[in-house]
Amino acid sequence: MDEDGDDDMPDLESLNYDDLDSVSKLQKTQRYSDIMQKVEGALEKDTYLSNQGFILEEDPEYQLIVDCNALSVDIENELIIIHNFIRDKYRLKFPELESLVHHPIDYARVVKKIANEVDITLVDLEGLLPSAVIMVVSVTASTTSGKPLSQENLVKTIEACDRALNLDAAKKKVLDFVEGKMGYIAPNLSAIVGSAVAAKLMGIAGGLGALAKMPACNVQLLGAKKKNLAGFSSATSQFRVGYLEQAEVFQSTPPALRTRACRVIAAKATLAARIDSTRGDPTGKAGRNLLEEIRKKIEKWQEPPPAKLPKPLPVPDSEPKKKRGGRRLRKMKERYAVTDMMKLANRMQFGIPEESSLGDGLGEGYGMLGQAGSGKLRVSAAQNKLAAKVAKKFKERSYGSGGATSGLTSSLAFTPVQGIELSNPHAHGNHLGSGTQSTYFSETGTFSRINNRP
Repeated sequence: MDEDGDDDMPDLESLNYDDLDSVSKLQKTQRYSDIMQKVEGALEKDTYLSNQGFILEEDPEYQLIVDCNALSVDIENELIIIHNFIRDKYRLKFPELESLVHHPIDYARVVKKIANEVDITLVDLEGLLPSAVIMVVSVTASTTSGKPLSQENLVKTIEACDRALNLDAAKKKVLDFVEGKMGYIAPNLSAIVGSAVAAKLMGIAGGLGALAKMPACNVQLLGAKKKNLAGFSSATSQFRVGYLEQAEVFQSTPPALRTRACRVIAAKATLAARIDSTRGDPTGKAGRNLLEEIRKKIEKWQEPPPAKLPKPLPVPDSEPKKKRGGRRLRKMKERYAVTDMMKLANRMQFGIPEESSLGDGLGEGYGMLGQAGSGKLRVSAAQNKLAAKVAKKFKERSYGSGGATSGLTSSLAFTPVQGIELSNPHAHGNHLGSGTQSTYFSETGTFSRINNRP
């Protein structure tokens, strides 16, 4: 039974009538009697369906199945009402029992078994509750503050317990009847979860149409019970699963994968219910295909991860890389090399604003150019090695009018590097001079040989 059943009727907690008939009226209705009579007759006759292979909506048996689904929901609500009536009456005798036994049918059986007994150890609760819960109930009953019920209240409580057990038996008959017809009314849903689970899902949902409209996350929780851990930790308790845990495909799944498997089963069961509600596939082939998909997914989850293969090292490149070199490459590098002027323009000195082409920081910035000296852009352009070598070579040559001593001698020399420059045509003629020209550091000074004369 769904643990959220109490939320469907919030006013049930306030019901505290002394007369059970004023609270529980379902068993005395004509509708309940007619449906139960038809169900019992169908179960005794074990009737079979027509040759169509599935039940049509016009078929009386289909209408009976729909009525059974609606009746099962009414029985659930009636059990909640009777459960609250029993709790209100038996709370005077054993107030802690309702917090130890949550299921209404189990609670009714325990109350009927204990009755007005003071010593719980004399009552045999084996078969009604788990051993751990029986131990907790016995210990709690020894320290309870309740008092024995009066004979009148005890009779009403036992009568309510009998009525709850009778309703539970009637509900089982209805579900058995619906289960026998599930292969025809919902063949695809029955192919996935089985006829028994499909009948329970339809019964608690209120029919095939209501089940088809329900999201998969709610289908997963249909039939979930509130578990009593008897004071133990809930950290290792199983996740909430309803009737789907009774399906064969769920039971065959390893425990570590049941959480994921339950979500997949709920999703596929919802799809199958929608197919059955629209009569999309009366043969049940779609349901069998969905079941095969579920099994393949579970098998895929159980496969070990692929082994990591050793990755070989790449083949070393034995051939030398092709790089250009030589005079042409060196000249190209010198041509596109970053000059000192560009280096200064790319630098900025901390705390000193740079000059710009338009002023006030507008235009192209000059960086550290012109920050030393008078503020003008002063850059000493250093000649590269090749230009210096060529200049020295042509400087040694005299491009003037020769070494004549006439008045037509010119002091202008034409060089390909510096253009027109002044030069002394007689400078190279005086190898040995006086003063600074004959010193060791003279540009035109050469070694001379002095012969010793006797």
